[in-house]
Amino acid sequence: MTNEGTDGITEDDIANYLANTPGFFERHADLLASVQLASPHGSRAVSLQERQMEMLRERIKGLERKIMEMIRYGQDNMAIADRLHRWTRTVMLTRDASRLAPALLRELQHQFMIPQAAVRVWGVEEEHVDLPCAAEVSEDVKIFATSLVAPYCGANSGFEAASWFDNPDSVMSLALIPLRPDRQHTAFGLLALGSPDPARYTPDMGVEFLAQVGDIAGAALHRLLPD
Repeated sequence: MTNEGTDGITEDDIANYLANTPGFFERHADLLASVQLASPHGSRAVSLQERQMEMLRERIKGLERKIMEMIRYGQDNMAIADRLHRWTRTVMLTRDASRLAPALLRELQHQFMIPQAAVRVWGVEEEHVDLPCAAEVSEDVKIFATSLVAPYCGANSGFEAASWFDNPDSVMSLALIPLRPDRQHTAFGLLALGSPDPARYTPDMGVEFLAQVGDIAGAALHRLLPD
C-alpha cells in the first residue's frame, strides 16, 4: 500500500519506520492504548491489544484444526495398517496352494470392503493348471500387466479383467495390480478389484497402498510357479 500522507510520506514509510523502531510504542504507550481497529466480528471498534488477541485466537483455532486432522489421518493409517496386517497373516497361514488364491481374495474383500475381486496367474506349475486362478488369459492381458509400472485405477472401459468378476456388468471402476516376485521382474499375474462406485478407483488417487497389496499378493502366489 502506497497511499501518501503529508509531505509525501507514504503508509509504507510509516510501516517500515514502526517495524524498524521497536522502541517507538514503549515511548508512546498512551498512543498504543488509544489505537482503535474495526473488529472482524462486527462493526464495533476494538483496541489494538484486543485485535491482537483475536488474531492469536484465530491462529490457535487453525492450529487445533490441523492437529485434529493429523490425529484423524494417523488413526485412519493405523486402521489400514491393521487390516493389511490381518490380511497378510491370513495369506501366510494358508499352506494349501489350491486354497491360496481364494483365501487371498476373500480376506482382501473382507478387510477392505471391496465388492468384487479376482486374480489370474499364468505360467503356473503343472499341478496347478486346473485352479480357477490359472484360467487362460489373452496375450494382451500379459503384455498389459507387464507394462504396468504401478497399479492402474480408473473407469471400467472394457478391460478383459473385468470379465473375471462374478458380476462384471455392475463394475464402474476398477484397480488392476500387476503381480511380480518383486517390482523389477516381468509380471506373472494380475489382481483385479472392482466397484460399482465410479469414484472408488480414480486415475488421480494414490496407489502406494495398492502397490503394497500387489507386492504381498505377488510374493504369495509366486509359489504356484515352477521352481
